[in-house]
Amino acid sequence: MSSKAEIRPLPKTRTPGAAFGFGSKLTRSIKETARNVWKWRLSYLFIAPFYLMFLLFILIPIVAGVLLGFTYFNAIQFPTWVGWMNYQNLFSQDIIFLQHVVPNSFKFALFVGPIGYIASFLLAWLIAQLPGLLRTWFALAIYAPSLTAGIAMTVVWQVMFTGDRTGYLNSFLLKWGLIEKPVLFTQSSEFLMTIMIIVSIWSSMGIGFLAILAGILNVDKQMYEAGRIDGISSRLQEIWYITIPLMKPQMMFAAIMSIVYTLKAGAIGTQLSGSNPTPNYAGQLMINHIEDYGFIRYELGYASAISVVLLVVCYALSRFFGYLFAPKEG
Repeated sequence: MSSKAEIRPLPKTRTPGAAFGFGSKLTRSIKETARNVWKWRLSYLFIAPFYLMFLLFILIPIVAGVLLGFTYFNAIQFPTWVGWMNYQNLFSQDIIFLQHVVPNSFKFALFVGPIGYIASFLLAWLIAQLPGLLRTWFALAIYAPSLTAGIAMTVVWQVMFTGDRTGYLNSFLLKWGLIEKPVLFTQSSEFLMTIMIIVSIWSSMGIGFLAILAGILNVDKQMYEAGRIDGISSRLQEIWYITIPLMKPQMMFAAIMSIVYTLKAGAIGTQLSGSNPTPNYAGQLMINHIEDYGFIRYELGYASAISVVLLVVCYALSRFFGYLFAPKEG
């Protein structure tokens, strides 16, 4: 037996991340990303303005809004952290939100979203059957209200529903003997939501309508000829089996734009009624509730929490329609 003691090296200490290779993987990933950025630096230079604008006007405001949703902020004093209190109050104590805003928003979206979306497709398909110049003029006529919605609402719809004898609807109803005195349509909780839905559908043929029209016009005409050879015998079958499957990207884009338009259409109620809150909260939607707390009561933290809820709803619906219209394999 040897008298010399065997000397063994001490085991190397490892950090918890290094035990799983996290540190080395992260370092390699950062170095690889830096090499790629430097390799394609000219390309990144061209897309830098977009990313800068995205960061300044979209990402930072969203992060700031999410953070403010956890605070009490009155636009004067520094925000005070309150945690989940704003969300607890919104879903448990905000009677206006629970009794008026949520039902009104659901009813408004249920009618304006699907009806406007279906109407956009039907009008786009009908216009696509017209010859070139006539098609252009009809498409412009349908699209124009979405460009001048505020002006048209003031000039046309408020005159239509004015609550005296000069209003077109009141004038006709009085002339026909259907009513005995003028009705305050835009100030009545009985009629305001219906008027909002009608005006919104009328002015909803925006960029989504143009996307659907472009998708229909870009469908290869040979596909219809092949379909007729395979047994398709009606226009309805052509739409269902050929047109819609070949324009799913445009349909998805139009659906997302319809969601965005429906969720941000709260200004219609305040413009028609001339007040926020709307009379008896009959036309109060999510946007109106946000504006009420943010720009009238100056409870910006609570308004930010409502905005985050609206953002989550919009994102969930967008994901749903993205899954619905995404191309399926197999």
